[in-house]
Amino acid sequence: MAVYKIVEIGTPVLREKALEVKEVTPNIKKLLDNMRDTMYAADGVGLAAPQIGVSKRVIVVDAGDGPLELINPVILEKQGEETDAEGCLSIPGVNGDVTRAAQVRVQGLNREGIMTEIKGEGLLARVLQHEIDHLEGVLFVDVASKTYKSK
Repeated sequence: MAVYKIVEIGTPVLREKALEVKEVTPNIKKLLDNMRDTMYAADGVGLAAPQIGVSKRVIVVDAGDGPLELINPVILEKQGEETDAEGCLSIPGVNGDVTRAAQVRVQGLNREGIMTEIKGEGLLARVLQHEIDHLEGVLFVDVASKTYKSK
């Protein structure tokens, strides 16, 4: 598999609404594999396709329980609220305090094109929301109550 260069803030694709995936093709499956490899190579817990310069609604996440892949993800339900520090592979050296839902229910296609649902809380909920924000052109610095240099 390939490890892609992660684009950084200032790259136009990070501010655009990503395009919906019409069909899960072998190229989309290869994209998922390469995104997963890129996320792990960068020591990340999530990666959205726009972060590698690809305007597609595709994310991969691993909040500690193994990789999850979603195509055209949508948040169906949010509950509670938590504020915590976040960083982003596309904004190196910066962290910020972001308030997000404590629990989410997300729906999207898996790599086989089957609609699947993921319920997440804690870190998984945070990562899902962060990556889905990327698909809308929203970066964590846009929603952070404060930002600061990471240590």
